[in-house]
Amino acid sequence: MNTTSSFISPTVQDMPPSGIRQFFNAAEADDDVISLGVGEPDFVTPQCAIEACKRALEHGRTMYTPNEGLLELREAIAEYLHKGFQLEYEPSREVLVTVGGSEAIDLALRALISPGDEIIIPVPGYIAYAPLVQLNGGNVVELELSAEEGFKLTADELQKVITPRTKAIVVNFPTNPTGAVMTYEDWLPIARLAVSHNLVVISDEMYADLTYGRTHTSIASLPGMRERTIVISGFSKAFAMTGWRVGYLCGDRDLVSAMVKIHQYTALCAPILGQIAAIECLQNGIGDRDAMKLAYNERRRMFVQGLSDIGLTCRDPQGAFYAFPSIAETGLGSQQFAERLLREAKVAVVPGHVFGAGGEGFIRCSYAASSARLTEALDRIDLWLRAHSSRAAQDLHILQNS
Repeated sequence: MNTTSSFISPTVQDMPPSGIRQFFNAAEADDDVISLGVGEPDFVTPQCAIEACKRALEHGRTMYTPNEGLLELREAIAEYLHKGFQLEYEPSREVLVTVGGSEAIDLALRALISPGDEIIIPVPGYIAYAPLVQLNGGNVVELELSAEEGFKLTADELQKVITPRTKAIVVNFPTNPTGAVMTYEDWLPIARLAVSHNLVVISDEMYADLTYGRTHTSIASLPGMRERTIVISGFSKAFAMTGWRVGYLCGDRDLVSAMVKIHQYTALCAPILGQIAAIECLQNGIGDRDAMKLAYNERRRMFVQGLSDIGLTCRDPQGAFYAFPSIAETGLGSQQFAERLLREAKVAVVPGHVFGAGGEGFIRCSYAASSARLTEALDRIDLWLRAHSSRAAQDLHILQNS
């Protein structure tokens, strides 16, 4: 006799739930928990954007927009990318506004993948990439990044996993969860490989505005890369607009045209109020963005130093708003560490293994929280680590004398 589960695609049946949401949901259920788990700014969307949306509502702007998004927004995005990252896109044909960056990633993969195509995903990396490849009929090829190399992508390691079936590589710098960044010099050999093997690069640049002490370099700006790179970004992180669901993608007009066709039949268009808010942020919210970035940088320095002070080694993240400290010296696995820290110290972090190979032995901590909350979290983790160390020493003593 059939059950309802027999109707479900095997691909979906075998897909695990998000490892991030597990700890987010647990933290939401307990007011005493300090959550460093979900990558969401603790700031409010710039007030100028909120006011612009109030005015739009008063004037009845609650309708569909063009599939590609409001032209004014696409023009503002193109100007923003040109001024900030030396990228050139024609607003009417090479920019598509999407329902968050997540839809943009899905559209890029849908437009590219034929059954059996291999998509290279550097890991540790954002947890949505591999499931989206699988849902679209592709084969995931994980490329493990090295902590010793600062979790950067290298041409030597990339070359090892390229095969005749390789269609594309998904890159995300600044990286969630490690905070790693790539320079122009870092990208050069990667770009040469992409050109020589005729690969498409899906470049998730959601954290491009959140780099510290340097300016973000997009691989699309390198020679030969514009026509083979799909740049993905949005407003969630830099402008504290996670709930507005506005992202975008840019690329060669033929690639974008293919993605527009899919977008027409799925999302239709991004929410109009989110688009209006995004326009306002690009026109009048840059000061707010910069103030948030300054706060993140101050928290970054304080939190990474605090981790070191309590005995957790952490490379200095150069972008995004995550720290990725090693917990190897505790003797606990990432999942066990995170579960016990949540249960016993009331601090929610994300175990590193959920981000793929190379993540085991690390935890991800978001420092997109107030300095007071971060300080309290460090104090709780410190006390818990001391207690854990004491218990481990007692257990060893008992074992040695039994």
